[in-house]
Amino acid sequence: MSSDQDHLKETDTEARFEFKKEQKAAFAAEKGLNEETIRVISEDKDEPEWMLERRLRALKQFQKMPMPTDWPGQPDLSEVDVDEIVPYIRPDVEVRGGVDDWRDLPDDIKDTFDKLGIPEAEKNALSGVGAQYESEVVYQNMQERWEEKGVVFMNMDQAVQEHEDIVKEYFMTKCVPPSDNKFAALHGAIWSGGSFVYVPEDTTVDMPVQAYFRMNSEGMGQFEHTLIVAEKGSEVHYIEGCSAPKYSAFNLHSGGVEVFVGEDAHVQYSTVQNWSKNTYNLNTKRAIVEKNGRMEWISGSMGSKATMLYPASILKGRGASDNHITIAFAGEGQNIDTGAKVYHNAPETKSTIESKSISKDGGRTNYRGLVHIANGAKNSSTSVECDALMFDNESTSDTMPYMEINESTVDVAHEATVGKIGDEEVFYLQSRGLDDDDAKQMIVSGFIEPITEELPIEYAVELNRLVELEMEGSLG
Repeated sequence: MSSDQDHLKETDTEARFEFKKEQKAAFAAEKGLNEETIRVISEDKDEPEWMLERRLRALKQFQKMPMPTDWPGQPDLSEVDVDEIVPYIRPDVEVRGGVDDWRDLPDDIKDTFDKLGIPEAEKNALSGVGAQYESEVVYQNMQERWEEKGVVFMNMDQAVQEHEDIVKEYFMTKCVPPSDNKFAALHGAIWSGGSFVYVPEDTTVDMPVQAYFRMNSEGMGQFEHTLIVAEKGSEVHYIEGCSAPKYSAFNLHSGGVEVFVGEDAHVQYSTVQNWSKNTYNLNTKRAIVEKNGRMEWISGSMGSKATMLYPASILKGRGASDNHITIAFAGEGQNIDTGAKVYHNAPETKSTIESKSISKDGGRTNYRGLVHIANGAKNSSTSVECDALMFDNESTSDTMPYMEINESTVDVAHEATVGKIGDEEVFYLQSRGLDDDDAKQMIVSGFIEPITEELPIEYAVELNRLVELEMEGSLG
């Protein structure tokens, strides 16, 4: 193992995520959501009129749509009250749109990202980094060699100004319209920050780009938007990290992700989310995949009080493919409801979904998925595999697959397993010198290994360490 990997393995992960900073804001909106708040946010960002109009239309959608309450077994969202959320906090940073040197950040914000290890990761393994603190990106940088090839990696607020035509065409028009669901509408009304990635035709970005989103203030909402456009024959790997310390009041995270995968292009989207246990994590993520394009989703979700997250891909062109890999971990008082959606809308398309969930101390995990194969999507194939591991009789795990098959010449497979950590396995490992906790952690590590081996080493180590801390009950 290299020295860099040794350093990562020895990192005090709990200390990295649980620290808190006193809030210092240049501007903070009032609690709640109304037209005046939307106008204030848009004016503070100096947005073009068309973006304000889209925000206001999304607000009307949000106000008309009911809260989702009738899904079988869904997490309890009764505590989610948007009128108690601060929707927008602009941190006290002199340069709007973010600096390109960590040393230019205020000490408290710089210290936050130092403790999270983001600058160190940028030096060793990344081609670009964006870092968001509260509602806005405070740091953004891309290696010159990619900029020279026409690759764009910047924050979304800046992209609205500098790449207006592209943003206007793609932003919440095709992938995630505000009408998709109530939280997509909420996001469309008060989104702030996030990432814009544009990769020109036949360009391969061979090192990942990363964005990190940190919620620091109590009782706030974070609503970053990520827009990725990969042109024909291009390739990019985007990594997202998220965290928040524990507070007494609930926080809300409702991000939006839109990915456009061109013909013969390949996009990998990896995320490791470690929210505090008073955070509701309600995201909407979608991808449109053209002919022979390939989309990969790799997701690790833990820490939040409730998560509802179902990344979806629309396979629009012949030969398009999609691969979903998910890890979910639920401890005491947590309900982690995750899954995937794939729409096969063209012939010879392919999808695979692999879900791994772990529950302990009465926590609940659920796989909720949809595979739709349209009439005419001949010779398409899909495979869904859901494996759940439980620590005790109080924990629960459910599997709710839903398949709509409207074409006869297709290949469809589904497999699900649910099991407890067995006494025999633990006893065997104890006989080899491990104590009870180490034995259980080894079993869990083996259980999730097929997924962690798909991640870059930095994130694989991080995810394993977070799972260990969740098992110990150390994370808030």
